[in-house]
Amino acid sequence: MKKWNSLVNYLKYRIKSVNEHGVHSPFVFDLLTQVLFNKTNFYSYATIESLRNKLVENNKLINHIDLGAGSQINNKKQQKISQIALQAAKSEKYAQLLFRLVNYFQPKTILEFGTSLGISGAYLACGNIKSKLITMEGSPEIAAVAKQNFNALQLINIEQLVGNFDELLPTVMKENDKLDFVFFDGNHRKEATLKYFTQCLNNSHEHSVFVFDDIYWSEGMQEAWEEIKKHPKVTVTIDIFQMGMVFFRTEQVKQHFVVKY
Repeated sequence: MKKWNSLVNYLKYRIKSVNEHGVHSPFVFDLLTQVLFNKTNFYSYATIESLRNKLVENNKLINHIDLGAGSQINNKKQQKISQIALQAAKSEKYAQLLFRLVNYFQPKTILEFGTSLGISGAYLACGNIKSKLITMEGSPEIAAVAKQNFNALQLINIEQLVGNFDELLPTVMKENDKLDFVFFDGNHRKEATLKYFTQCLNNSHEHSVFVFDDIYWSEGMQEAWEEIKKHPKVTVTIDIFQMGMVFFRTEQVKQHFVVKY
């Protein structure tokens, strides 16, 4: 049933989606042409993808503690690193989009919900090496692998936090009065997504960027996405099916874009 619903949702998305030529907002048009559809092979891509390839070949078993909604593919308590790399790590296409978003907006403070093996975090951190990436992970053994990966890439602008997001987030909010960029990819439940969104709003500002992963992952995530779009502080959203981007620019007329990506 989930596969059927996913197919139906994707077909609806494709019917509604437009490319950059169907967008009349200068801000969104520039974002699409300079970021989403930018084919530049940035310097960090090859290095991070080389690391990903090593992870895909790593058959070591580690304990996997999932404090979120779990996986639609594999919920075993012990998993091979290779399985996690193939099933949970952000794909090359979307991880590199995260890099380009950070590279374009140059946020100073980035928060990531869900480190996993560190692939998406590496792309976020490399997008602006002058930024501080705070990345949270609920599974200690997965976080330990991510730390090894960050060290291998010599990334020094990353602060890793391990534990339950509910316990970690208040301290993050207290110690960082502004969140310039937030990537929500750690709990795919409607209630949790909306709660973390609301909490992060307290430290957001006009130029903050929020990115939500897997907005069509479940009926609950779709409902959460619709509620986020309606929030009075949200002015612009971009739906690319796998992800949803949220902006708070006060000079923008409230608009929601569905973009073919």
